[in-house]
Amino acid sequence: MTPQEIMLVQTSFAKVAPIAPRAADLFYGRLFEIAPDVRRLFPEDMAGQKKKLMQMLGAAVGTLDRLDALIPVVQALGERHAGYGVTAAHFASVGAALLWTLEQGLGPAFTPEVKAAWTSVYGMLSHTMIDAMERLPRAA
Repeated sequence: MTPQEIMLVQTSFAKVAPIAPRAADLFYGRLFEIAPDVRRLFPEDMAGQKKKLMQMLGAAVGTLDRLDALIPVVQALGERHAGYGVTAAHFASVGAALLWTLEQGLGPAFTPEVKAAWTSVYGMLSHTMIDAMERLPRAA
């Protein structure tokens, strides 16, 4: 991630944060549309999950310039997600749903540069989570 990518992600997320509930609705609606098999991994009542998503995104975006603080948190998140039944294969659908949500929420402000920055950041975050998941001991 470059400083420019970090700046683009942080400034674009600042525009999405005011519509956080709507963005979370869009995200999960899209995720369950493109990957209906993941719905079983979530609670029936999604209100709390939607808040957690937006809080975690906000925290991650806010600390992109302090990877020494962010990486251990993202690794722990990956380990927890492994316990929920999340697999590495799920991350592609999550990334697609995230980019689609940002496009809907930002409209014309979702420029090719912003999309590329988010793609880079999501790639780093998802790979960090996947690596943490894969380092966990396998059940016998």
